Amino acid sequence: MLELDEVSCQYDGTPVVRGLSLRVRRGQVICLLGPSGCGKTTVLRAIAGFQELSGGRIHLRGQAVSEIGRTVTPEHRGIGMVFQDYALFPHLNVLDNITFGLQKQTRAQRRDTAEELLHMVDLHPIAGRFPHELSGGQQQRVALARALAAKPDLILLDEPFSSLDGDLRERLGQEVKAILKQQEITAVMVTHDQHEAFGMGDMVGVMNHGQLLQWDTPFNLYHDPAERFVADFIGQGRFIDAILDTPDSLRTEFGIIQADRAFLWPPGTRVELLLRPDDILHDEAASLRGRICKKAFKGAETLYTISMPDGTELLSLFPSHLDFSLGDDVGLRIAADHVVAFSRREPEESPEHDAAG
Repeated sequence: MLELDEVSCQYDGTPVVRGLSLRVRRGQVICLLGPSGCGKTTVLRAIAGFQELSGGRIHLRGQAVSEIGRTVTPEHRGIGMVFQDYALFPHLNVLDNITFGLQKQTRAQRRDTAEELLHMVDLHPIAGRFPHELSGGQQQRVALARALAAKPDLILLDEPFSSLDGDLRERLGQEVKAILKQQEITAVMVTHDQHEAFGMGDMVGVMNHGQLLQWDTPFNLYHDPAERFVADFIGQGRFIDAILDTPDSLRTEFGIIQADRAFLWPPGTRVELLLRPDDILHDEAASLRGRICKKAFKGAETLYTISMPDGTELLSLFPSHLDFSLGDDVGLRIAADHVVAFSRREPEESPEHDAAG
């Protein structure tokens, strides 16, 4: 459906996207994930035809639509778009917003399309309301229905849930994905929210400084990050210093940690070991002790920040019925079933075998 081949973009001579390549199969929902300013929205604009390329090419449905010196205009790409601010027409009601781009259809065709979409996004009872009378979630669904009205086979979503609160964001994300899958529509979404990307994306690309660092499934991004930035950006956790003792064990200030695989570095290599909250378990019988310095109630679990005797801070998720107070001393056990570590190499050294996880 969509192929980006070594795509580069720049603004006023400054590179913002560099040599990005990816392929999206028909019916896939994919996400570009990264911090603000990483270039992900520029990639979306390039796919839509709003941004010229400074290098590479973009193919849509097997046809070149963007290359240096040639850009097929957005209206000739057959792409639907859902913008961050929804871009609804304030003077049109829900029904007219949805059918706005269908002037070439007959009145009966527009009515049939609107009926189908209103039921699909559960807006039929409020078809006569205007945007200012709608909640954020309802506006988001109107924007989606309008994008679907022209029956595109590719939809681009630019931070579509960013203005919604967490619970609504997650619920609508699942609703939107279900609609896209039901209609067999390919979608490309950009977001800075990893939970949103993991919930929506069949595949997720992590970007930073205009480059695609890893293109993978959400599971592999979390458990097998290819670079330190990806490991740090995905999920929560803390890096601690360690030394490779044997190919499958690491010596840390908290004792020997057995790895679930053999690393390729020579014994004695200094590494950074990632410990995530699910690697640190509460165990009052353990000799390893720490002091609770922060806590965040999450419902079924509480996320504790625990200060160790040497000043290192670790994160741990305890069942919420274990309710500790700030300053409490707790016992901990490290159970890192899937070890993620990165060598502390100097910049001039070879990057080969830089990461393992």
